[in-house]
Amino acid sequence: MNNHVNLEALAAWMDGQGLGAGPITSALRLAGGTQNILLKFDRAGRTYVLRRPPPVLRANSNETMRREARVLAALKGTPVPHPGLIAACPDKTVLGAAFYLMEPIEGYNPSTGLPEPFASSPDLRRQMGFSLVDGIAALGALDYLELGLDGLGKVDNFLERQVSRWKAQLDSYAEFPEWDGRKDLPDVDRVGRWLEDNRPPSFQPGIIHGDYHLANVMYRFDAPRLAAIVDWELTTIGDPLLDLGWLLATWPEGEATAVTVTPWEGFPSADELVAHYATQTTRDLSHIHWYGVLACYKLGIILEGTYARARAGKAPKETGDRLHASTIGLLERANRWIR
Repeated sequence: MNNHVNLEALAAWMDGQGLGAGPITSALRLAGGTQNILLKFDRAGRTYVLRRPPPVLRANSNETMRREARVLAALKGTPVPHPGLIAACPDKTVLGAAFYLMEPIEGYNPSTGLPEPFASSPDLRRQMGFSLVDGIAALGALDYLELGLDGLGKVDNFLERQVSRWKAQLDSYAEFPEWDGRKDLPDVDRVGRWLEDNRPPSFQPGIIHGDYHLANVMYRFDAPRLAAIVDWELTTIGDPLLDLGWLLATWPEGEATAVTVTPWEGFPSADELVAHYATQTTRDLSHIHWYGVLACYKLGIILEGTYARARAGKAPKETGDRLHASTIGLLERANRWIR
């Protein structure tokens, strides 16, 4: 057993898939932004990365893994930079949870530090910012029906459902009596009302990553371009402009809410990101402001869930406090944009 993965059981399953022979060696747990387990290992001269849910499964953990694997399989051969899927095991009998194997990614995550020459070049960092937009522009341009992803998400009334869905999520935190919740969340109901009153009249459905920001991508070492978009657990079919809104919601504007990279000088402004996306899409960006506000609302409510659990002693207090501060910052940003 290595980091909650039974290597003997995994090797036996790989035998059945025709993936190498002999023992699994050099197994190493990779640090990731999520609670999911990432295990890098070698077998018969090939390197693999296994992804599976955390040891204590959540209600939707297995379904999430199956969805991720389905989307990665569909992305093969497209211009979207993604981890190459090798094989997937949808049932939980082998390792106690659904899992999949993917190719290792040659690259680095910018939020943990920039290597040279990127650390010294504002011009290269500017290109990195635009490459981030290229990733979601390419994703949003794909025909999800052609790729066999029909049924991955509910397209009908996607925009109409957003506020009620996330308001219900926020209300559900009342199950933790210790959560002191809404009292210091800046005008969260006002943001919800504004979103309902200003919703775009229509949208063009496509694939959404669902959590798109600088901490969920890997960059190449040899060029200011994406090596892969990672962490596909919130992927669905809906309005791809929400991915651009998510990028705007998390883009540094001087507050602590953002995903930061050091040094920052050279990265494009939020307006430049939108202008760059506009050159690559047929979508109407006249409501992009709305998607940014929705992203602040949705992400803030998601993060507040960890704070609620932390108040009840079910998550680390320090993490809960940090994410609660992020929620406040996101809602302040949403209110500024509304004004």
